Order: sequence, then C-alpha cells, then structure tokens
Amino acid sequence: MPRIALVTARAARGTDHDMPLLLAALRDAGASAHEADWDDAAVDWSRFELALLRSTWDYCERLPEFLAWAERTARQTRVLNPLDAIGWNTDKHYLTALERAGVPVVPGRFVEPGDAAGAALAAVLSAHPAARDIVVKPAVGAGSRDAERHPRAANGATLKHLQRLLDAGRSVLLQPYLERVDADGETALVFFNGAFSHAIRKGPLLQRGAEATRELYAAETITPRTPSSEERDVAQRALAALPFGEPLLYARVDLIRADDGSPRVLELELVEPSVFIGHAEGAAARFAAAILQRMTASPRH
Repeated sequence: MPRIALVTARAARGTDHDMPLLLAALRDAGASAHEADWDDAAVDWSRFELALLRSTWDYCERLPEFLAWAERTARQTRVLNPLDAIGWNTDKHYLTALERAGVPVVPGRFVEPGDAAGAALAAVLSAHPAARDIVVKPAVGAGSRDAERHPRAANGATLKHLQRLLDAGRSVLLQPYLERVDADGETALVFFNGAFSHAIRKGPLLQRGAEATRELYAAETITPRTPSSEERDVAQRALAALPFGEPLLYARVDLIRADDGSPRVLELELVEPSVFIGHAEGAAARFAAAILQRMTASPRH
C-alpha cells in the first residue's frame, strides 16, 4: 500500500475543495493517503513514498523557506511535481520563456526593484493605447493576492501600488487588462500525466479599482466548461514548451481571450494548483490513477 502525503498549508486547511475528494479516490485505489502541512516540523517525510504538493498556498510570502523545504524533502522522499518545475513555475518570469517559444501569452512587462516605476508604466500605456485598465501583480504571487486592476487614467494609484511592491524588493508584472474576461471568464484546462482531463470556467477575479484580496486566495466562481479546439491547441503548445524531460504529473493551463478572440496563456499552474476534480465526472479517479501510475512507472524520478 503506497503511502502518500498530500501536502498543504496550515492556512489552507478546510479550504482545499480537491483534498477530500482526492484522499477518498486514492484510498479507493489502494493507497494510504494523508494530509500534511509543508512546514510542520513534526512530519517525517521519509515515511512516505511520495509528497504530492496540493495546497501550499502560503508559499509566495515565504518562497526561500518553501524552496529550501522542497529541496530537503526531496532528499527524503519523492516530491511531485519535481523540484525543477517548482523552481521554474513559482516566478512568473517563466511567461517570457513561453513567449520566446512562440506560445501566445497575455502581453506584459516585468519591472524589477530599482527600475523607474513611472517610466515602466508609461511604456506599458504607450504599448497598449487601447487598454482601458492596467493590471499590477507581483511576479511571485498566488490567489490574486497583491494583484489589482487600475483604470488607465488612475496613474497615481497604479504607481503607488507598483512602487509599494518594488520597495518591498518584489518584481512586478504589468499587463493590459483584456476585457473579454469580464464576459467570457478564464478557461482552465487540467492535464494529468500530459493527458487532457477536463476544464472549468473561472469567473473574472479583478474588479476595476478594487483593493486586492486580503484572504489566502480571491473568491472564485467555478463552473464546468468544454474548451474549444483552439484553446486545447494553445494549452498543448504551452505544455510542449516546458523545459522538462517528461510530462508533469499534473498541470493547469489558464487561458483568457484577447480582443480578437484568440486564447492567450494567463498563467501555468504547475506547483500547487486547484484541479477542480469536483467539477468533472471521474476526474478524482483519473487523478488518483495518474498518481499511482507515475509511482509505479518511475518510482524514484
């Protein structure tokens, strides 16, 4: 009976809607699965054959500590997704690599601590003259925390937000707000072991001029969705551009549509994404089967 730790965070306990479904599916499949907090010093990770990252949603405020934990834990047991994916995906600069690989992404500009905030914002406004709103978000962030949507004319508020993040030593991503998301929402496509499983629609998260959420993650409206062939193609192209040797155990590709209707990658979620297995029939069993298949096929990689 394989022993699996489903890794979460103390602050996420009771809020991960995938957790009870996956625990049950793994146990039904013959595994011994248990929920464990990543920073619980009392956990002996060597007792498990697998530490499966699920809802470590406080990592972005503690990234060096989290990465150090992942490295230590990987010396005691197998960690999935693996360390190279964790390091690559916890910083949104990976979007630049996707764009260079020809994957259509939401356009944006990274601003680094020490850069001139006003000049960076002016460059984004100039590059996107039709954008009514500008999104400011940290390059290391999750759950829409510290992300806000500012009206184009509200330069003072936008600059204040941008400078606050830069002064805290955080890299920032500036993006034009693609307005079709207000009507269409996001499409999130979920893959297990490289195979498409299901998709959901996520309602728009950023309200114009509203303050960023102070919760662990912004409230979401989730419904099932059948992705278009074009959306599936863009998602597959994004996964094909990943710099890893084999398909990841799990991956979520979040897409929104540009003004011309074409899907663009908003984010790739490869570390601790919700996979919404309660919104697709058989998804929990598919995820459990993929986990056990990966453990059997390559138990130490």
